[in-house]
Amino acid sequence: MDEKRRIVEKHFDMIYKLALAQTKNREHAEDVVQEVFLRYIKSDTDFENDEHIKAWLIRVTINCSRSIFASSWHKKTVPLLERDEKIIFDTHEKSDVYYAVMELPQKYRAVIHLFYYEDMSIEDISKNLAMNPSTVKSQLSRGRKLLKEKLKGGYDFV
Repeated sequence: MDEKRRIVEKHFDMIYKLALAQTKNREHAEDVVQEVFLRYIKSDTDFENDEHIKAWLIRVTINCSRSIFASSWHKKTVPLLERDEKIIFDTHEKSDVYYAVMELPQKYRAVIHLFYYEDMSIEDISKNLAMNPSTVKSQLSRGRKLLKEKLKGGYDFV
C-alpha cells in the first residue's frame, strides 16, 4: 500500500489539474480525482513502470471527466450562476490564457493542457489519449487558433 500512496501523492496535482481543465468545475474535478485514484487503488493491473502508471492515470482521468457530462444526472441539471473561482496568477497574462483555455471545447482543452502544462510530447499525448499523432497535432493547431482569436491583441502563441 505504501507504493500506491507514493503514486497518489506524486500524481495528484497533475490529475487534479487535468480534471479541472476537462470539467471546468472544481467539485466535478474533485469527484474525478477521487474516482481515478479509487480505480487505481482497486486495480490489479501489473504496471511496467512509473510512465505506464502515469499514462493509465491520464487515460482514466480523461474517461472519467467525459463520463460526468454523459451522465443522465448532469443532463437534467440547470447550472446556477457560475461562481467566480478565485485562482491567483502571478501575471495578468497567465490568467487571461488560463480562462481562454477553459473556454475551449473539451477535446482542445485536453491536448492543450497536456502539451503546455504537463510538458508532454505529441507522441506521449497520442499514446495517452489513444489518438493518432496527426490528430493530436491538428487539435493542438486548432486549439491554438481558437486561443489566438480569444486573445486577440495579446501575444502570438503559434
